[in-house]
Amino acid sequence: MENFSQWFHDILEKAEIIDSRYPIKGMSVWLPKGFKIRKYFLEELGKLMDQDHDEVLFPLLIPENELAKEAIHVKGFEEEVYWVTHGGVKELNEKLAIRPTSETAIYPMFSLWIRSHIDLPKKVYQSVNTMRYETKHTRPLIRVREITTFTESHTVHETYEEAIKQVENGIDIYKKIFNLLAIPYTIVSRPSWDKFPGADYTFAFDSLIKDGKTLQIATVHNLGDTFAKTFDIKYEDSNGNHKHPYQTCYGLSDRVIASLIAIHGDDKGLVLPPLVAPVQITIIPIIFKDKSDEVLSKANEIKNTLENAGFRVNIDDRGIRPGKKYHENELNGIPLRIDLGPRDLKNNKIDIIRRDTAEKKEFSLDGDIVEYINNYLSEITNNLKQKAWNYMNEHIIELNDLSKIEEIVLNGNIASVKWCGNDDCGKGIEEKTNLDILGNLSETNGECIHCGKSAKYNCLISKTY
Repeated sequence: MENFSQWFHDILEKAEIIDSRYPIKGMSVWLPKGFKIRKYFLEELGKLMDQDHDEVLFPLLIPENELAKEAIHVKGFEEEVYWVTHGGVKELNEKLAIRPTSETAIYPMFSLWIRSHIDLPKKVYQSVNTMRYETKHTRPLIRVREITTFTESHTVHETYEEAIKQVENGIDIYKKIFNLLAIPYTIVSRPSWDKFPGADYTFAFDSLIKDGKTLQIATVHNLGDTFAKTFDIKYEDSNGNHKHPYQTCYGLSDRVIASLIAIHGDDKGLVLPPLVAPVQITIIPIIFKDKSDEVLSKANEIKNTLENAGFRVNIDDRGIRPGKKYHENELNGIPLRIDLGPRDLKNNKIDIIRRDTAEKKEFSLDGDIVEYINNYLSEITNNLKQKAWNYMNEHIIELNDLSKIEEIVLNGNIASVKWCGNDDCGKGIEEKTNLDILGNLSETNGECIHCGKSAKYNCLISKTY
């Protein structure tokens, strides 16, 4: 994959994931295949969220006065906000922001809903569109002006300690969904100048893409009581005292789908984890005139058996050459292919071919095909996960020489260095290397790579999207 950018653009088009020709820059149309990937991803995420959260849906528009209440938060988004100024031809008395994120939409309602400690904790989430006027070079699913798959969670707690635990819970949820998708990640504490506006601290998940850049795929924030004070959210505790609660929020977006496409794909096309593949198994009948009915009958029998077991299956019985079908199967990333011809029928067996390794195995139709396919799909997920994690871990390079960082990172790696934790020193590292500090990976000792003083953290440095 010599030119990742071109490959990514081509695969989104050829595999019919999205159509980026929509006549507004930075906005695209989800096509049926891409929408199904999105759908199955959101279904699995929803299962995890529903264990501990309630799903809600808030309006798209936010009054300017509500958006303006949290000055630090607004400052972080002020250059990205789309504004509605007219209703038809009539100018509005107050501008309405199209949500860049939903804190200032949700928290005024929290102030109405939360009255007593018995109302806490409150944990809600929603999957919505958000709009941000992205001024940098846009790229489908990665850097867009309309985020169409933004799942954000907002929680409220009596104590700061509960908020800390909820941050850990949010991180755990995201670890589970990324593991299901075989997406590798680093988890870092963002530096103070790059945390979520208004948050006490931010944790972020980043993954390494094959062009050597890192892509932020999720964030989790402890908001402290900042927003509670701003939006007058109060509760009465068991002693009758009125207090401000503590809040968290966390979210992920279209970038998750971008990362799974970018991380697992190859020169032949998509390589999809079975969990989100629109079709998990395709059956290709090898048809000859004198045996076509028998072959198609057995193909449908196998299809019905697998579908009844919950698998997503299709039969590709189009009147085109098998080679073209194989090519399209690889392009679309279908995890398993079953070939079935008259000779296979005579021998009571089928050939099963994996998309991830191209390995072919014979399977006797006297066996339990449901159990076999289920195990095979699990093997594919585990292989994708191991391969992706190995790739990322091999490209995290420990360094103690500041002069070598830029070269190492621009060759497709993440640099792991020791840092004192001082903001000015961290910004100095970024200025000297023209790279970004992702954040703190863990505590450490030794010498800071920049100032030489006592180091406090192991931090990661990369070229980011």
